[in-house]
Amino acid sequence: MQKLGLVQSLQQKLSPQQIQFIKLLQVPTAELETRIEEELEVNPALEEGPEETNESEEFDDFEDTSDQSDDIDFEDYLQDDYSGYKMQGDGGNPDDEDRELPIATNSTLVDQLMSQLGFLGLDERRHKIGEQLIGSIESDGYIRRELDAIINDLAFSQNVETDIDEIEDLLIKIQAFDPPGIAARNLQECLLLQLERKADHNEDVEVAIQIVDNCFDDFTKKHYEKIKKKLNITDEILKNALEIITKLNPKPGGSGGEMVKTQYLIPDFILTNNNGKLELTLNSRNAPELKISRSYSEMMDTYDKSKTKDKKLKETATFVKQKLDAAKWFIDAIKQRQHTLLYTMKAIVDYQYDFFLTGDEVKLKPMILKDIAEKINMDISTVSRVANSKSVQTEFGIYPLKYFFSEAIMTDTGDDVSSREVKNVLKQLIDNEDKKKPLSDDKIEKLLKEKGYVIARRTVAKYREQLNIPVARLRKEL
Repeated sequence: MQKLGLVQSLQQKLSPQQIQFIKLLQVPTAELETRIEEELEVNPALEEGPEETNESEEFDDFEDTSDQSDDIDFEDYLQDDYSGYKMQGDGGNPDDEDRELPIATNSTLVDQLMSQLGFLGLDERRHKIGEQLIGSIESDGYIRRELDAIINDLAFSQNVETDIDEIEDLLIKIQAFDPPGIAARNLQECLLLQLERKADHNEDVEVAIQIVDNCFDDFTKKHYEKIKKKLNITDEILKNALEIITKLNPKPGGSGGEMVKTQYLIPDFILTNNNGKLELTLNSRNAPELKISRSYSEMMDTYDKSKTKDKKLKETATFVKQKLDAAKWFIDAIKQRQHTLLYTMKAIVDYQYDFFLTGDEVKLKPMILKDIAEKINMDISTVSRVANSKSVQTEFGIYPLKYFFSEAIMTDTGDDVSSREVKNVLKQLIDNEDKKKPLSDDKIEKLLKEKGYVIARRTVAKYREQLNIPVARLRKEL
C-alpha cells in the first residue's frame, strides 16, 4: 500500500546570472573580449564607451569591494561547488588591438599528399583507392586503420573492389611521398621509411637500419649491450647510429600546414618593480568601457511619464526594462570581476613577495588555495577560479598563477619549503648525473635527504613524472 509523505530538504541552485558571473571570473583576458562582443550583439541596451557619470573607478587600492552593490552580492555566487567551464583562447598583441591578423593560406597535409598522388598517373579506380588511403592518415601522419577495414570501406562506400596486394602496393607508393615517414603503420615502420630515404647510405645509416629493423625492442628499452652483441659493433658505431635515429621525426604529419598555429599569450596582470616597490596593474583589456544606451534609458523614462498604458506599450516597456537590467548587471559584473582579480592577485604577490622581487625559485613559499582564501576572506572556489587560466607578466617572464601554488615539504631542520624547490633540486641532480649510470629513484631519495629534503621514494617518482623525466633505464646513454 502506497503512503504519502512530506520530506523537507534544502537545495542550492544557481540562477543564470550567477552562472554567468562565475564564467566571467574564470575566463582569461583573451576570451573576455569575445564574451563582451557577444553581449553587445545580443543586448542593444549595452554600448561601448565611457559611462556618462562623474564617478570614477580606481583599481589600484586593492580594497575588497564585494559589498559595493546593494543589489548583487557576488561573493555569494562564488561559494558553491559549481565547476564552471575551463575556457582558454588566443588573442592578439595588446599594442595591436585594432589591426587585423592575416589569414594563413598554407595548404594542409591532405592537400599536399593529394597533389603528390596526382603525379602517379593512376587510373580513376586506383586513384580512388589512393584517396581512401590518404583519407585514413591521421593528423600525426600514421595509418592505424587495418588495411582489411579500408578494403571494406572502399567496397561499401566507393563500390571499388580491391585486395590486400593491390592496396599494399599503393600504400608503398604513398609512403614514398613527402614528408618522409608519412603513412607508416607504426613507429618502427616510420623510422625505417626515413632511414631508407637517406641519401648517404654509409655504415652508420646501415647500422641504424639494422637497429630499427632487427633490434627495435631492445632499442626502445635502451638495452645497448644486447644490441652491440647482436650486431657485433663497437660503442662508437652504436653511438653514431643512435644519433641518426634520434634525429628522425616520430610524427611526420606534424609538418603539415594544418598543424601550424600561432598562439598569443596575453597576461591578465602586469607586475613591475619600481625601485624595489612592486606595482600591480590589471591588463587594460580587463577593464573595457561599457555604458547603458542613452536611447534605451530615454525610452524607459518616456514610458514612466506616459499616462496611457496600453498593452503594446507595456510589452515594449517590459522588453526595454529587461535589456536595461541585463546591461546594468553585466557592467556591474565586469567591474566586480576586475576588483576580485586584483584583490586576489595582490594577496598572491604579498605572499610570494621575495620571489617577485628576485625571480629566485628557491624563495617560493609553500602556498595552497586555502592560504590565499583566508588572507582575502573569500571562498576557496573564488581563488581557484581566479587562478584558472590566468597569468602574470613579471620582469622574469610570464607565469601562470597556478605556478605559485605548491605543497609544503619539511626539511630535516623542521622548516617548510615549497615542493617546487625540491623539484628544482631533483632536476639538477638528474641533469648532472652520469648518463652511463643514471640515478635510480632510491639513489635520488638518499641524495635529497643528504641535502636536507626528507621525502619518500614514491614522492621522488611522483615529482620526476611531473617533470616529464623518464626512469633511470630510459635515461641511459652511451
